[in-house]
Amino acid sequence: MKNYLFILAFAITNNCFAQSDEQKVTERVQQLFTAMFNGDSIGARSCFTEKAIMQTIGMDKAGNSVVQTGSIDAFTSFVGKQAKGTADERIKFDGIKIDGDMALVWTPYEFYYQQKFSHCGVNSFMLFRHKGEWRINYIIDTRRKENCN
Repeated sequence: MKNYLFILAFAITNNCFAQSDEQKVTERVQQLFTAMFNGDSIGARSCFTEKAIMQTIGMDKAGNSVVQTGSIDAFTSFVGKQAKGTADERIKFDGIKIDGDMALVWTPYEFYYQQKFSHCGVNSFMLFRHKGEWRINYIIDTRRKENCN
């Protein structure tokens, strides 16, 4: 009977403190935006894999949709040059899918720069779990100034 109670207590405790993959993925994405808000380039860089890719879908001068590829290093450098609260991306989690060591996260957002609305859109993240740690391997976003609701 003592062994049964010990096993039951261990199982309950373990379930209460174990984080699900969905929670870990959510925390990693949120960590990126917390680092951005705080002007923390090191914290932002730690969210990505070594060879992460960052892209944006936007419009060229002629009004055609284009995909632009940016640099994670340039992004984290930008983050590090911001005073706390200057770059404020407000996200909402609107879907998480996980298969093994791959996760997909969809987050509509509104971005405020120096406390003024700048643009909105959606981020799509692909995360990779390596040695138990979730990291962002790919991010692509849309950007617009209208139809943000």
